[in-house]
Amino acid sequence: MTDTRKLLVLPGDGIGPEVMREVAKVVTWLTAHRGLKLDIAEELVGGASLAKHGVPIRDEVIALAKEADAVLFGSVGDPAWSHVGFDKRPEVAILRLRQELELFANLRPAKVFDALLDASTLKPDVVRGLDIMIVRETVGGIYFGEPRGIETLPDGSRRGVNTEVYTTAEIERVARGAFDLARVRDNRVCSVEKCNVMESGLLWKQVVTDLHARDYADVELSHMLADNCAMQLVRNPRQFDVLVTGNLFGDLLSDLASMLTGSLGMLPSATLGAVQESGKRHALYEPIHGSAPDIAGQGIANPLAQILSFAMLLRYSFGREDDAVLIETAVSNVLASGFRTADIMSEGMARVSTAVMGDAVVQELRKLTD
Repeated sequence: MTDTRKLLVLPGDGIGPEVMREVAKVVTWLTAHRGLKLDIAEELVGGASLAKHGVPIRDEVIALAKEADAVLFGSVGDPAWSHVGFDKRPEVAILRLRQELELFANLRPAKVFDALLDASTLKPDVVRGLDIMIVRETVGGIYFGEPRGIETLPDGSRRGVNTEVYTTAEIERVARGAFDLARVRDNRVCSVEKCNVMESGLLWKQVVTDLHARDYADVELSHMLADNCAMQLVRNPRQFDVLVTGNLFGDLLSDLASMLTGSLGMLPSATLGAVQESGKRHALYEPIHGSAPDIAGQGIANPLAQILSFAMLLRYSFGREDDAVLIETAVSNVLASGFRTADIMSEGMARVSTAVMGDAVVQELRKLTD
């Protein structure tokens, strides 16, 4: 593809700007050697935006995100802002982006690189070859349902309220995404809820079942309660191909699955909206790790999740599958050569800085295309 694409880069807080600099090296190489053409804008979000503008994300940034072909996000979170209300927390930036762009389907792959088998806390035989895709609904459920809040009761005690709410349309659209992904993977979907104790979970199961029978009978569908799914992920994770679930359970299960791979610093994600009549879809890509303020500025953060998030961006938003695979192969080869940042370090490996790891990926890209 030769058309110039609009990319909005939001490095965020903590290690976000550090790992984003390593993506910039990959972008520079792709521009020079693979014909990638990008119109890049960069803006502040999270604590960095609060410090300069007094809000975690400005309306102007939301507008840029809506105009962009894709958004590459770093991380938000800064303990300096722990005293402010929820409406001013750095994390509001990502929540508002999801809402404003209607990014309802979060794709979180949990894939084990052979070179990192020993980094997992599970036995190598359990996680070898692991390749799961978790599809999490991200703009509904208990994180956004109403009523919500903290209230004072007549006796002076307080009560916190959050409401789990899902509609047929919200469930259908994320389930469609999961079924479509399964068709290009191993053709299996496991739908996860708590239909035994939650009416929203019962509706979830009914809607997914009906959609499957109507439009996706060729895909193998199973159902599992969320607590059992958590147990099965550590007992026999390779039984899963695509998992689809709601906002809360997806949050918990995807973090659990990430540790099967050995490090949060290794895992990317994509959050997608609906395909519009023009063919465009809003999309945001980010590593699943946080801002890690305790190591920010030390040059020891792992940039690979951010780099792999960019690979997902190339695949799902720009249609550049070959370039996405090229980056993923380069990362795999760098790990196989023994390069490690502190979070994935093991005996006998070469511990490197954030910048050196980024340089190694670019060098491997050169080797792969020579």
